[in-house]
Amino acid sequence: MVIVHVHVHVKADQVEAFRAASVENAKESVREPGVARFDVIQQQDDPTRFVLVEVYRSASDPAQHKETSHYQKWRDAVESMMAEPRSSVKYTNIFPGADGWDYMNV
Repeated sequence: MVIVHVHVHVKADQVEAFRAASVENAKESVREPGVARFDVIQQQDDPTRFVLVEVYRSASDPAQHKETSHYQKWRDAVESMMAEPRSSVKYTNIFPGADGWDYMNV
């Protein structure tokens, strides 16, 4: 498993557009066989800050995700919405194990 937290700071006037584009991307991403989870979360005390929590089944799955049309559409759509370049941190799961990350019913 590879867990990626993508930290995004969005321009204040672009928050709703970013949310909509990111939810659309997430809904498509969870259909990829290599994606166990794809969460979009928004900071409560600063709504311009988001974290995308991406959980991949293998080390090669993040690269495969970036080849999809829905990712490329999202990337291009949100580029001008960002207040600063997005950043990411990669993690390895401890708990739950590999079987504990899947969405029950998407």
